Amino acid sequence: MFDSPLFLRLSPLIFTLLWSSGWVVAGYSARYADALTLLVIRFGLAGILIAAIALAVGAPWPRSRRALFDCVVAGILLHGIYLGGLWWAVRHGLPAGISGLIAGLQPILTALFAPLIVGERISALRWGGILCGFLGIGLVLQPKLAGVAPGALATVLVPVIANVIGMVAVTMGSFWQKARIVSGDLRTVTAVQYAAACLFILPFAWWLEPMRVEWNLTMWLVLAWSVLALSLGGIGLYLVLIRRGQVARIATFLYLVPPAVAVEAWLLFGEQLSPVQLAGMAVVVLGVVLASRK
Repeated sequence: MFDSPLFLRLSPLIFTLLWSSGWVVAGYSARYADALTLLVIRFGLAGILIAAIALAVGAPWPRSRRALFDCVVAGILLHGIYLGGLWWAVRHGLPAGISGLIAGLQPILTALFAPLIVGERISALRWGGILCGFLGIGLVLQPKLAGVAPGALATVLVPVIANVIGMVAVTMGSFWQKARIVSGDLRTVTAVQYAAACLFILPFAWWLEPMRVEWNLTMWLVLAWSVLALSLGGIGLYLVLIRRGQVARIATFLYLVPPAVAVEAWLLFGEQLSPVQLAGMAVVVLGVVLASRK
C-alpha cells in the first residue's frame, strides 16, 4: 500500500487534511477540557489501540535498550512536547492564526539543520520554495494577525514560548526519527512512543491543571477524531513519510496546513477568505511545488 504510486501521489493531500484538523480539534476541546489532561487520555488510548493491533498481527517489538531509548526520545519530542506546547498555548488564549504561523516556521528550521544533522543537501530551488511558502503563510494569516491589539501581545508571550518550544521539538523529533529509527515495525514503534508521551505529559497535567474534562457529545467526537484520525492516521502517515522521504521535503507539506485551516474554518464556521488570503494560498502551493521537487 505505502509503495503504490496512488498512495505516494495522494499522501501529501491526506497528510495536510489530517494535520490541519488538529487546530480545529484543539479549538473545540479547549471549551470543555484542560489541554494536557485530554492529551494524556488521547495518548493512552492511542497507545493501547495500536499496541493491540500490533499484538494481533504479531508485529515485532523493539528489543534492544538503544531501540527503546530512541523510541522514547522520539515520542516525547514528536508527541509530548510538540502537542503539549501547541494545545496548552491554544487553551491559554493564543490565537490560532499566530499558532499556525509559528508552526509554519518548522520547514525553515528543518532546512537550516538538515545539512548538519542528516546530511541532506538543500538546493537553491528548494530554498526558493521554502521562502516562497513562508511568504504565503504570512499573507494567509495577515488578517488574523492584524486583529491582535498591540497591548495584548504581552499577555500571549508565555503561550507563544510554549508554541515555539513545541515547534522546535517536532522538528528535532523528525530528525531523530529519520536518523535513529530507520528500521523496526512502525506499529510497535508508535505504541512505545505514545506510552512515553503519555507518561511524560501526565505529571505536567497534574501539576498545571485541575484535570477538568466535561464529557458531552462534542468531547466524545473530539476524542474519537484525535485518537483515530490524528494519533493513528495523521502521525502514522507522518512517520511513514519520514521513513520514505527526505526530512526537509516532508516538512514543506506543513506549509499547506495554515491555508487548509483557513478553508476548514470557512466551511465549518463561516469565516470568510479575503483576496489577500486566497493569494497567499496560491503562493503557498507554489512554494510546496518548488520545495518538494526531487
